[in-house]
Amino acid sequence: MDLFVVPTISFQVGEQHFRHALLSYMNYYNEVRTHLSLGKDAPVSRVVHAVGRILPRPILGGLHHQYVRI
Repeated sequence: MDLFVVPTISFQVGEQHFRHALLSYMNYYNEVRTHLSLGKDAPVSRVVHAVGRILPRPILGGLHHQYVRI
């Protein structure tokens, strides 16, 4: 186990858990997160739906959310 210290929080995670969290964030950043330099689009473009209910999809245990229309 490695000890990671964040300004007022300390927690222990194993290497496998850390790699999973890092890979999840990397996928979120590169596929879902909007970027100002791309005109507020994600690197992987998607169809924009104008009508429907908006639902949040938690990412990284709820740290971030992707909002989708159904």
